[in-house]
Amino acid sequence: MRHVIFANLVTLQGNTAAAGQQALDPWELILNASTVVTLVLLALVGMSLACWFIIGAKLVRINRATRESAGFLDRFWDPEQGNVWNVQRLEELYGSLPKEGGSSPVSQVFHAGYVELARVLGSNQNVDHKHFGGDIDNVARAMRRASAAEVTSLEAMVPFLATTGSTAPFVGLFGTVWGIMNSFISIGAQKNASLDVVAPGIAEALIATAIGLAAAIPAVMAYNYFVQRINVLSSEMENFASDYLNIVRRHFLAG
Repeated sequence: MRHVIFANLVTLQGNTAAAGQQALDPWELILNASTVVTLVLLALVGMSLACWFIIGAKLVRINRATRESAGFLDRFWDPEQGNVWNVQRLEELYGSLPKEGGSSPVSQVFHAGYVELARVLGSNQNVDHKHFGGDIDNVARAMRRASAAEVTSLEAMVPFLATTGSTAPFVGLFGTVWGIMNSFISIGAQKNASLDVVAPGIAEALIATAIGLAAAIPAVMAYNYFVQRINVLSSEMENFASDYLNIVRRHFLAG
């Protein structure tokens, strides 16, 4: 008889635990969340989806920029051409841009430098030492503008990742505070501090925090990764601009 009673108690406890576990199912808590917590969850999900869209788009854009810039640099520093620099070689590189990596950041810097150099050479048929400094400055300014424009394009939408990484945990915390507040209100209304009264509100609150962290962590990691990749491309553009200006000084605008 004792064994039967003990078995019944164990069965009753198991059923109670199963019922409690079913009542605290995360999806049920999300669907039955209060209006404020629901709005918080929707905001966090929207921020997370936007971040993943930006991550995918930026991965494609930066990988393409890196690949095409490397291809252009290989053509620019073609070992078969050696140290031979003339207008014909620059024209060939310029003509290859639209069909072979013309959208890469480094090639856009070259495009700006080539166009300005052509304008300078066209306007000064006999370049002397007096015009040398001003002409080089014009080419350098054109390349700096192109480099800045490319960096701005690469950084587009990336700050949203930093914004999500810094604000999403606080948005989730707001939902947590609101859920816990509702739990205390339920305790006061029912004058009962049992687990059945407190657990749903606290669980609902913790879900808001968890989703906030789930939105923030990938955003911060992606932001740091993209900033590092963009800095590498920016350094490549600066180094290429310096090398290009040296070539222009030696072979095209020497006084």
